[in-house]
Amino acid sequence: MNFKGSYNVMVTAFDKDGALNLDEQARFTEWQVRSGIHGLVPLGSTGEFLSLSRDEKYEVAKCVVDTAAGRVPVIVGAGAERTEDVVENCKMAEKLGADGVMIIPPFYSTPTEPELINHYSIIAAATGLPIMIYNNPATANVDLTPEIAAKLSEIPNVEMIKESTLEVTRVRDIQELCGDRLRVFGGILGYESFVEGAVGWISVAANILPRECCELYSLSVEDKNIDASMDLYRRILPVIRLVGGHRYVSATKAALAMIGFDMGSPRLPRLPLPACEIEEVERALLAAGVVLDG
Repeated sequence: MNFKGSYNVMVTAFDKDGALNLDEQARFTEWQVRSGIHGLVPLGSTGEFLSLSRDEKYEVAKCVVDTAAGRVPVIVGAGAERTEDVVENCKMAEKLGADGVMIIPPFYSTPTEPELINHYSIIAAATGLPIMIYNNPATANVDLTPEIAAKLSEIPNVEMIKESTLEVTRVRDIQELCGDRLRVFGGILGYESFVEGAVGWISVAANILPRECCELYSLSVEDKNIDASMDLYRRILPVIRLVGGHRYVSATKAALAMIGFDMGSPRLPRLPLPACEIEEVERALLAAGVVLDG
């Protein structure tokens, strides 16, 4: 499969009592696909995967894979602290018909380079799915530097990386070291990663602006229209900033509520966005040209 384009690292829908809301998850997934999203990533950080039980992860992944129904690739977040748990998550994703898995490094044990290579080697040997390694040292406490990424790219099935630091030159360096072995997706810095040659972008903002995030990819990568892509980037930047940092779940859910999707509140220990910040959400959406519900 030719993985590329703008992917959405999806929020998980909960009802008013905090249980999964699979009907709303399916409605949201359908809207994303119909809006032209190039790919979906359930059970990532924005999907609150650490706050879900094993059974809930299965239900969310199944809902997204079944709703997408092969129209766009689905890469399931499969990260965990224990190698054995990651293997189990990968087998679950494979059984459900997912197209790939995204795997953040173990986020507490701070594994060494040999431990990382062993971790991903064991996982790759247990699944036939393409693996996207996920570099986010701010949350994982592990930095998959370009040099480490190059070594991991030698492992069969390790085909992609989500590079989510603020060092955009890493996109360049990974490509230089890995060549065609590793397809690079941007994380935090989407537009900037496109300029450096990334084949895609996995963003939080795509939850709210799927069409615009896809258009940014098309203008930047396919059309190479720098002026138009920069104009669009500047227009949607308020939303990208809004859902950055610690508010990536709470602000995204607040914004989705304003455009007609009731995704519920985040699960503890996260709290809903404070009332004093709700106006900021509205301003960001209006600045990006979003039509509010009601």
